[in-house]
Amino acid sequence: MISSIFRKVAKFLWLLPGFLLWASFPPMGEKIDCLFALAPLLWFARRRGVRANARVWFANGFFFWFATLAWMPAIVKNGGPWPLVVLGWGALSAYCALYFAAFGCLASRYWTWVRGDPLGTAAEGPKGYGWRLLGLLVVEPVLWAGLEVVRSRLFGGFSWNQVGVAPVNGGFGAPAVLGGVYLVSAIVVLANGTIASMAERMFDRAQSGVMRYVRSVETFIPVLAIWFVYSLAARFAYAPSAGEPGVRPPLRAALVQRNFPCVFERQSRADEDPLDAYGRLLAAAGYVRPSLVVLPESALCEFGPIGTSVAARFADYVRRETGAVAVIAGGGRYEDGREYNSAALYSVDGTMQVYDKVHLVPFGEYIPGDKLITALQKLAPVGSCTAGELKTLTLPGGTKAGVAICYEDTDSAQMRRLAEMGADVLVFVTNDSWFLRSEEAVQHSWQAVARAIETGLPVLRVGNSGVTGTVLADGKASWLSGPDGRPLVDSAASMCDEVVPGRASPTPYVRFGDKPLLFAFAAVLALVAWTFRRRQPLQTVL
Repeated sequence: MISSIFRKVAKFLWLLPGFLLWASFPPMGEKIDCLFALAPLLWFARRRGVRANARVWFANGFFFWFATLAWMPAIVKNGGPWPLVVLGWGALSAYCALYFAAFGCLASRYWTWVRGDPLGTAAEGPKGYGWRLLGLLVVEPVLWAGLEVVRSRLFGGFSWNQVGVAPVNGGFGAPAVLGGVYLVSAIVVLANGTIASMAERMFDRAQSGVMRYVRSVETFIPVLAIWFVYSLAARFAYAPSAGEPGVRPPLRAALVQRNFPCVFERQSRADEDPLDAYGRLLAAAGYVRPSLVVLPESALCEFGPIGTSVAARFADYVRRETGAVAVIAGGGRYEDGREYNSAALYSVDGTMQVYDKVHLVPFGEYIPGDKLITALQKLAPVGSCTAGELKTLTLPGGTKAGVAICYEDTDSAQMRRLAEMGADVLVFVTNDSWFLRSEEAVQHSWQAVARAIETGLPVLRVGNSGVTGTVLADGKASWLSGPDGRPLVDSAASMCDEVVPGRASPTPYVRFGDKPLLFAFAAVLALVAWTFRRRQPLQTVL
């Protein structure tokens, strides 16, 4: 009876890795937990079969994603139908958990082959010790990081909460300058795999037929590899200073967090004049005379679509109040019967430049296939938007701004392309008030730190309801904060800060992107596929 109870309790303990991984992200934000959260699952992958790993990894993945995306029901407060919201919450969690399961299956398959368990029509003996080191140092980290890239690209991509984002925001994100946040994720998995190997040595001294003291290289080599990567990254991860070649004069920016109602409502509060509200927020900025004022996504929805005289007059009002030479603000735009989610740059000379969002959110800004079946357009919450073309906006003085609207700042490949196109500073504008009074805004802001390190460019980030602040090229963030020291969310406020745009030379990640990782990922998949080859029985060969 007691043993049966303990066995049932032990099954729930197998969800502990998912819990620890969730704890690495907001709201708990225990960033260090990710460095050992996956170790029990990696230990399990090395000892059990594919089916068992598929179940355990999927269960932990679903727990992690369901808990991480607990902010999704907040959209019900803004009119989202709760049955569809809950269904989408569960479906997205299950979809992301499939990547956990895929990793568990592929890793387990490789380790089954290394152990020499029966394969196909014949049993093979254990493989050489080198194959075990390859699994620890290459197969596991590359499999995980490669699957994260696939998740971030496939079906429009869901690039959210990669395991590397936690250490990036904990001050350990320097390797992102070499291989993006995915390289940091690979390092996290390598650290977990090293812990799993230490556990194996403790409980199975004779494993692999190699003496225990020889197998200590499974600790020394990973530690040495991680040290080497961080040492190499230190040569590239830095914040440029004024006067360096390719670096432009400091840019003083005012960032305005308006906290107006969700875009669903599109109207200001009945008891609040938006001009008065902006007047209070801009008053302090006028004292420091910023050269640029940044307003959030959808800010112009309170006044008029981009391209109208009303929106232009409001931008002129903002410039006069602050003395700025340019204003960047988000809003809707309509042209030839098409709707765009856009950001406009209004300059002191009266010119206007427009960036139309490229990476649209499926089921949010469009319904897949709604351009062919126009009836589907009625189901899009904010209308059926049209994707624009990627480009930079040029500020007075020649500084080029790479703008990202809402979810686009999670797309590392798109931000890398902006850096390739000559962007000197990244400007992120978003409206996370859809998910008011939740942790979504803070989770979203963590991505900005990774983009700054990857591109080596400073980031100006403005959220309608938060999080607002600046991130230097080395990942040091300065967020608009409340009295408790936490990033200010669901409140109106403004801040001013100065960043140094530009960079002497592009970072390795800007130069090469995800190509090296994808090449390694393809090689590892080929290796795992090779382990499925069928062997003839020994007696048949003889």
